[in-house]
Amino acid sequence: MYKIYIVEDDPVIAKSIRDYMSLWGYDVRVADDFTSILQEFVRYDPQLVLMDISLPFYNGFHWCSEIRKISSVPIMFLSSASDNMHMIMAMNMGADDYIVKPFDLSVMLAKVQALLRRTYDFAGQPHLIEHRGMIFNSTEHTISFGDEMIELTKNENRILQVLLGNKGKVVSRETLMAKLWESDEFVDENTLSVNIARLRKKLERLGLEDFVVTKKGIGYMVN
Repeated sequence: MYKIYIVEDDPVIAKSIRDYMSLWGYDVRVADDFTSILQEFVRYDPQLVLMDISLPFYNGFHWCSEIRKISSVPIMFLSSASDNMHMIMAMNMGADDYIVKPFDLSVMLAKVQALLRRTYDFAGQPHLIEHRGMIFNSTEHTISFGDEMIELTKNENRILQVLLGNKGKVVSRETLMAKLWESDEFVDENTLSVNIARLRKKLERLGLEDFVVTKKGIGYMVN
């Protein structure tokens, strides 16, 4: 089931979209806190965002730009502004589509379905995990903290995915080795140690000290 995040401050419009999309089997959430759109986005981890331009505190262009720093999830703008300037600005900020209010809900649904099809038919769905302010995108192999972003190797990505999937638990070296064996590379104990060390250095470059801790004789865990 695809998840859709609606960032729309008109409660009547937001409710009509939510109710209509829910009838078609989508999991829909409407933004609650217009000061924390990025945090809500990460927690919900949607496959598509419907974003108005005129919003309280910060406009849709701002939030589109913030989301684009951590994710390539499709974003469709909903706006009463029909001029070319607003449409061009939206695309330049990273939007994937633009629909002018007032619109027919069936037309919006068709656009949403087409955008989801184009995005996910040949690609895996994005997956975001947040911990201590760090945002991990396992699909794009990136970690970000504040305004900084660093790319991970496939092995670093696999390791962090397992560790974050077991927050609060120690993950054995054997479990991590098994995850690394999913690649075509030769993996031994030293390979795991090297990849853990490299992952720690990248986290430290973002200012995240002691993010991955060693439990001697047992394994590793996120702190």
